[in-house]
This record gives sequence, C-alpha cells and structure tokens, in this order.
Amino acid sequence: MSKAKNLITSKTVEIAAPAEFVWDILVDLPGYGDWNPFTVAVESSLEVGDPVNLYIADPANPGQRFCVVEYLVAKEPGLLLSWEQRPSETSKDAARRDQYIEAVGADRCRYFTTDLFLGLNADRITEQFGDWVQHSFDALAEALKHHAEAKYAAQQGGQV
Repeated sequence: MSKAKNLITSKTVEIAAPAEFVWDILVDLPGYGDWNPFTVAVESSLEVGDPVNLYIADPANPGQRFCVVEYLVAKEPGLLLSWEQRPSETSKDAARRDQYIEAVGADRCRYFTTDLFLGLNADRITEQFGDWVQHSFDALAEALKHHAEAKYAAQQGGQV
C-alpha cells in the first residue's frame, strides 16, 4: 500500500500497446465486463461533472455486485481519467480515483491507478478496505495489461 495517508496505489504495469490504444479501452465503458475484475460495469456519459455509475464485484458475495455513484472530474485523453465520490446527506464517505497512462514509446505505455480516501471516515475505510482495494487494483492493472496487449497484437496481425 502507498505510504501517503489513505492513498492506495496499484502496481505500475508496462503495456505493449500505445497510450491512445489503452485510453480507448478505459473509455469503452460497455467493454469493462470483458476485462475488468474489479469494476465489472460502468455507466456514464463521460462528460466532466456527470455521474459515473460503478458496478463493483462484491467480495462478500461472490457473483454479486454493488453500485457506487461517483462524478467524472478529469478526462485528459491518453493521460488521465478521474472520478470522485462526494459526501452526501446519507454518507460522509468521499474518495478520488485517478487512472494514469504514460506513453513510453510509440507502442508502449505505463498504467497505474490510485484511490485517495477522503472525508470523515477516510481512516476507517482505509483500515477496513485498503488491502482489498490494493489487491483489486493490482489485479485490474494486470488485467488491463493482458487485455490491451492481446487486443493490440490481434489488431497488428499477431505482431507486437
């Protein structure tokens, strides 16, 4: 887990595909179920300020999922996709999720994701769910790597 208080950071994976190609996978919301073991479905217009409905695999109930509503706060094609959970009258929970892509060549990039727990319950949430989020984010990064590389290789005729 990251050393910064209440910040979870996935492992960084290097992906044998261009940053723009990986970006297209991240914004292909209907495709999340094909590769993402953590967020198995997403619904959003992907317009900054609009809701992002995240359907997350429920670790307590295998085969089930729960929905978290967040809001898109940053969208920089090929670089950054971010959403955040805001406190409400019924929940003081808050968090910000950032997904980073860094080009390291014409056909290679790096990816990692972070989640910063905020608000009144940040310490408790990090303590209670931090290990699960860490494991899930690492699995997500690996899944994105394998999915993007296979898809890119297929598009290139099997040669990467």
